[in-house]
Amino acid sequence: MSSQADPHARERIAIIGAGIVGSAIAWRLTREGHRVLLLDRAEPALAGASFGNAGHIACEQLEPLPSVRLLMTFWRELSAFGGPVHIPLRRIAALAPWMARFAAAALHQRRNTPALAALVRPAADSLERALREVGHPELLVRHGHYALWCGPRALEQAARTAHAARALQVRTEAAPETLTRAIGAHAPGTVSGLWYPDSAHVIDPRSVAQAFVDAAVQAGARFEQTEVRELLPEADRITVCTEARRLSVQAAVVCAGVQSGPLLRRFGLNAPLTAERGYHLEFPDTPPLCDAPVVYMTHSIIVTPMRGRLRATSYLEFERHGAPPDARKLRRLRRSLERFGYRSAPPHPGWVGSRPTLPDYLPGIGRAPGPAPLYYALGHQHLGLTLAAPTAEAMAALLAQRRPPLDLGPFDLRRFGAARPR
Repeated sequence: MSSQADPHARERIAIIGAGIVGSAIAWRLTREGHRVLLLDRAEPALAGASFGNAGHIACEQLEPLPSVRLLMTFWRELSAFGGPVHIPLRRIAALAPWMARFAAAALHQRRNTPALAALVRPAADSLERALREVGHPELLVRHGHYALWCGPRALEQAARTAHAARALQVRTEAAPETLTRAIGAHAPGTVSGLWYPDSAHVIDPRSVAQAFVDAAVQAGARFEQTEVRELLPEADRITVCTEARRLSVQAAVVCAGVQSGPLLRRFGLNAPLTAERGYHLEFPDTPPLCDAPVVYMTHSIIVTPMRGRLRATSYLEFERHGAPPDARKLRRLRRSLERFGYRSAPPHPGWVGSRPTLPDYLPGIGRAPGPAPLYYALGHQHLGLTLAAPTAEAMAALLAQRRPPLDLGPFDLRRFGAARPR
């Protein structure tokens, strides 16, 4: 590796990671006049969870996942009992510290909910503004989404969920009978559902990230496909060590998903991320049941209408990042979807990707302590697409040293203690 700094990067801000969060930040910073260098080992939104997410803008998901109720009923969610959660036994020891933090966070869900809600509530409006600015408003569809329950307790479950939503000031209405009848034609028993009018979806997640990158490049940013191996403090600058050379930059923003932790450790930051993997199947040229995502709550499956296809996603698999996919999960997902009337010919091979998740299910957004201008935006769990635009707005404010649009204190990684430098 050459030790000579790149003179073209002297005044640039380097963004490490071109997933949906990094891409949105790249556009926002370029829009505000910064010279941006976006770095990723793959093309934008291709290597991580941004490529394969459900496309759902989840404005209703205001509460972090860890809760006392979930701790008490966790076993029901395990894949061994038909649920979406899979924790391989060989991973228990490695995951034990993360799970201990998860359990501790469950005791503070009420405290953490307002922090997450402040990011989530404006998400659809924020993304709509950003896509309009880059000339691609057609990528966002604001038809809400539907949550459906099937079985003897369907009415009770829908009513309980609607009551909980009202307590959080989330609007719901009864799902139309045409939809519940269509589901009932394939699902035995009672079907009941809710419509969430304030949520939204995108017709192609990767196209959203690419739209931000293209707009940033047209405005003067640069994208470089390379692997970032290390970040080093350099007085009031940052040295970015790639696989080919060193770059001296004005500041760096780490948005590298599950691989962010090692890049932050030298700066004293501990990011206890885990790879919470999800799976998807796609159904090309299959007409949707409606013009919005449908969440099959009793099966933990979401089906989203996208450009030229339907995408169905499921599972929370706590597997090692980079491990091969579990073909049994894809077969099980396909069988569940076929029971609801979805068919795909020829069969789609399926996809698996790692959601970068911190144990309290709050993202990490902030600046590293000390003089080094190192920033981070990571750990957005299931909400990376949802929170990309609000996170970009917050990061732009941090770099401009103006007041962010919300309190970022709850997202400071120092809540996990200092890291041990290696």
